Amino acid sequence: MSAPAPAAVELLVCTTCKRRQPADPDAPRPGSLLHDAVRTHGLPEGVRLVPVECLSACSSGCTVALRGPGRWTYVYGNLDETTGAPIIAEGARAYRDAPDGLVPWRQRPEHFRKNCIARIPPMEALK
Repeated sequence: MSAPAPAAVELLVCTTCKRRQPADPDAPRPGSLLHDAVRTHGLPEGVRLVPVECLSACSSGCTVALRGPGRWTYVYGNLDETTGAPIIAEGARAYRDAPDGLVPWRQRPEHFRKNCIARIPPMEALK
């Protein structure tokens, strides 16, 4: 008998993040470049990549969020569009494998440990 498939989670990537840089209207935004890098690098099975226009964390860009049904949502920032994809994939794997989204601190990628912007309880916890 095989193990059940991990619950589906979403990785939201802010495509409008400027990473505190002046916006060149002709250049792609760092957030968009990060999204492309994550798409190219790939994510673990069961993690869906979702581009979003703004996570409203401009002072901490580039920014991503991990969420899923019945799980805590985490928002992480200060990711580099050229080096962040492997870190994000590692963090997404750990998040996917945590039944409630609460990844033990020591099991998170180091960047996630130091750059957590928000932790939001699941909607089910608020009832």
